[in-house]
Amino acid sequence: MAGYRKLGRTASQRKALIRGQVTALLQNGKIVTTETRAKEIRKVAEGLIALAVKEKDNFEEVTVKAKVARKDKDGKRVKEVVDGKKVTVYDEVDKTIKKDMPSRLHARRQMLKVLYTVKSVPTEAAGKKKATKEIDLVAKLFDEIAPKYADRNGGYTRIVKIGQRKGDAAMEVLLELV
Repeated sequence: MAGYRKLGRTASQRKALIRGQVTALLQNGKIVTTETRAKEIRKVAEGLIALAVKEKDNFEEVTVKAKVARKDKDGKRVKEVVDGKKVTVYDEVDKTIKKDMPSRLHARRQMLKVLYTVKSVPTEAAGKKKATKEIDLVAKLFDEIAPKYADRNGGYTRIVKIGQRKGDAAMEVLLELV
């Protein structure tokens, strides 16, 4: 007997399905799916959350000097003429960044192997490519989800049965973060 459910799909299709569902679960907090899919998704999602909880405080804050373009009141870069050429004016600023320790970096890369990149489009700017923003789900895992479950030993998700689906009578469930 296999250690996982095959879900009636080839390996690549199954992996893509699970990755997509786990990404949706971590982005939205809950998804509606069939019971067997939910049980497979739960395994992967709980593993990622456990990894985030373990490594959430494993970083150091470092102050670095960065060059940032000076901007005018309209938000455009300020340019000045030097030797007959227009050149952007830069200011030096101190920035504090989080520097991952090696084990947290490894955890981040393990998460990126599973999660898809997610783009969000604000409703008022629908249809405009410039308005799309990429959501960093790994940062959300470390900064929002992990602190919430820091004192919990597993059991980060809940499966609630909804009822049978109309088309094929498959048991539908709500898979949510507790």
